[in-house]
Amino acid sequence: MTPAPAAKPQPAARGDYRAFRTITTRWMDNDAYGHVNNVVYYSWFDTVVNACLIEQGALDVQQGQTIGLVVETHCNYFAPLEFPQTVEGGLRVASIGTSSVRYEVGLFGQGQPLTAARGHFVHVYVDRETRRPVPLPGKLLAVLETLR
Repeated sequence: MTPAPAAKPQPAARGDYRAFRTITTRWMDNDAYGHVNNVVYYSWFDTVVNACLIEQGALDVQQGQTIGLVVETHCNYFAPLEFPQTVEGGLRVASIGTSSVRYEVGLFGQGQPLTAARGHFVHVYVDRETRRPVPLPGKLLAVLETLR
């Protein structure tokens, strides 16, 4: 017996996200087809997540003892983004584990109600030196709870 097909991914609404960051597209972001190349979206995901954590004092990329490593990524694309265009990245936290977090990011054309793309990053937080998983630090947990 063949399993039923999975539901087709759908765009998400602005109200599904807790924090936003404005991103300016660059000329070099467009590919030969006239829209932003798919690899750029992952860079934006990384920027939205890490900028939020740094600004909230939950991540010190230079000297912090705990760092987040990406162990999983995914993206669904719904509408093209292109240069010149302003993009708004929405962020929420879908789940929090002992040492891991699933961040969900939605990318919106400026002022648009639905995502042009949405996806997720899973970070495992590790000791900077040993690269072994560690429990999420208290400050990070506090920030993550505001994004859930």
